[in-house]
Amino acid sequence: MKKFESHRGFNRTFREGKMTLGLGFPLEAYTGSFPEMNLEEQMKHARRAEDYGFASLSVRDAPLYDPDFGDVGGLYDPFMFLTYVAAHTREISLVTGSIVTTLRNPIHTAKSAATLESLSGQRFLFGAASGDRPVEFPAFKADIDDKGKLFRESLQAMRRLWSEEFPEIQTDRLNLTHGDVVPKPELSDIPVFGTGYGGQTLEWLAENTDGWFFYPQDLQGQKALVAKWRQATTEFKPFAQSLAVDLSERPGEAPKKKPVGFRAGRNFLIDYLNAYQEAGVNHVMISLKESSRPAEEVIQELGEYVVPKFPAISKPKFTFFNK
Repeated sequence: MKKFESHRGFNRTFREGKMTLGLGFPLEAYTGSFPEMNLEEQMKHARRAEDYGFASLSVRDAPLYDPDFGDVGGLYDPFMFLTYVAAHTREISLVTGSIVTTLRNPIHTAKSAATLESLSGQRFLFGAASGDRPVEFPAFKADIDDKGKLFRESLQAMRRLWSEEFPEIQTDRLNLTHGDVVPKPELSDIPVFGTGYGGQTLEWLAENTDGWFFYPQDLQGQKALVAKWRQATTEFKPFAQSLAVDLSERPGEAPKKKPVGFRAGRNFLIDYLNAYQEAGVNHVMISLKESSRPAEEVIQELGEYVVPKFPAISKPKFTFFNK
């Protein structure tokens, strides 16, 4: 996209016709709802991922822990945690996958996002979602039937708060008649990606977002969806997805479906990623939660054998950390 041609995070992660790989926090395998999230270990893995040429590191946003839902989602506040990650890395893109904007005041969210964008040196990629955990909307006294409207409002308001000085904004949640949000992003905007449909039409997402994060599905289904996305967009807007992989220590192990994702050796994983790249997927965010091996081993194998086939678009000019 022309407006983000100088944005470091966007350009490390996306190029038309190419796929890059990212990792999703927690960078560890775990069972049950809660990861360990040892910060020293997490930052060591993050720096190693950056050195290997992964394009991004992503976090999830779960405003509330719902024990009936299962996985806690994001243990830490995503903006605060990614700011911590930014301080321990230099080049890798920082992704929210995704902020539940419907349950946050757009003024607060715009300021948090602009702050992270500034402190990270233009490495922030803002995934936005409408929310899906049943306990969330009642807890925030929000009507779940309004989430589509709230999602539109949040994105439109934030874009004005980033690009205009002292905008006047009146919505059901906002009555901004004086005052401004600072800092402003250097580009007067931040790359924003819808997650799923967010209660919108594909056409609205194509016009009002800078790319689309979607869920993993079979190859033909994803290929058809990417084709619809390309038809709806007038310029290159990336398509990204998540993927849970249990990487076998045996490179040639055939795939076996798991409740979430699959287990396979790296040879199948490379073929799988090649097929999705040909289908038009531009970025895959890999989750290690289902892994049966230590994260350090998996990151090393991915970094040595898989990432070189799908490298970050702009590699670091300098190595700041030892592997």
